[in-house]
Amino acid sequence: MNLYGHVVWLASASRATMAAHPGMGEDNAMRTVTYGAACSLDGFIAGEGGSIDWLHFSSDVQEVMKAYWESIDTIVMGRKTWEFAATQGGGGDCAVDEGGISTYVFSRTLGAIQQPGVHLVSTDAGEFVRHLKTGEGKGICVMGGGELAQSLFSAGLIDEVSLNVHPVLLGSGVPFFRDAGRRIELELAECRMIDGGCVLTTYRVRRPE
Repeated sequence: MNLYGHVVWLASASRATMAAHPGMGEDNAMRTVTYGAACSLDGFIAGEGGSIDWLHFSSDVQEVMKAYWESIDTIVMGRKTWEFAATQGGGGDCAVDEGGISTYVFSRTLGAIQQPGVHLVSTDAGEFVRHLKTGEGKGICVMGGGELAQSLFSAGLIDEVSLNVHPVLLGSGVPFFRDAGRRIELELAECRMIDGGCVLTTYRVRRPE
């Protein structure tokens, strides 16, 4: 499975049944930004060395993936995620294969990216994503994690957290949550199970009253 197969698990599953959720469509004032992952029960999105051979993939998953791609039109990621994509045979091909999804890679050190539909961004990620949220379009997927997700959490720009929990304990690897910088209250929006024993859960970020 290449990175974009993995990426679908980065935010897909539980979001798939929520494509019509407020904030996802062009008729709403703000687009929804979702940070998600396929993760092990102990909270890792990849094993040591970036291994993802533990991910469950089936026809059920394919249906979820299809619905998810129809609910978004933008992916944002950092340099490390992009470089991992290259090693997995993903890269910007998703922008073509999945119907014109625009991908924005945030980095001040990468050179030009020669991939259709992929754009290198060297400006502040928070300001850029805030601009995307106020524009027209479908949902926005935050792919990967690390510093990019932390900065977007700190700026209050992430609206939902989506987890596809797999029935496996990896013991070590790449953690889904790093330092978010502050306490973040969530409320459960959806929870369901699919084949393979995976549990798909979506939480909405609670905003201050």
